[in-house]
Amino acid sequence: MKVNAELYVRDLPGQLVASLEPISMVNGNIVGVVHEREQMVNDRILVSVTFEVGTVAQVDELKDIWKSMDVQIGQMGSVGKTYPMDYLILGKFDGTYLDTLLEGAEKTAHLESVDVGYSARNTHASGRSAMISVEVSERSDIDKLDTFFDESCRKNGLILIKGVLR
Repeated sequence: MKVNAELYVRDLPGQLVASLEPISMVNGNIVGVVHEREQMVNDRILVSVTFEVGTVAQVDELKDIWKSMDVQIGQMGSVGKTYPMDYLILGKFDGTYLDTLLEGAEKTAHLESVDVGYSARNTHASGRSAMISVEVSERSDIDKLDTFFDESCRKNGLILIKGVLR
């Protein structure tokens, strides 16, 4: 996975190198570095770094190391391709069911982002609708989510309409 990070390091000799060393400590590989001395915040300079690591756990470990070194993380995010999918759920369910469903989805796959739209009960309809839009970093996670949502909706007598993978 490729990651971009904006770091703010103290403007002292050796701090740039010290802030980059932890990437190799978690078996990461630096792709590019931009050191911007002109952009200072609270006596810290901006270092934009792009690096590759194999797992999210490595990124979490790296964040912990940087925090222990007093390196401030401005922004950090995955650069890699994501796979979006939409799921429309129709039927008789409530917010508690939706919360439980989303918790299960998070346990099933690593979700980069989730957006949920939930309709209020309509007096002319016999249920509600929820639109769940997800993005994942692994194509195989879409298959896992498809199976998870399908099984949950069948078990609860709900209609599931899957969107088109974009």
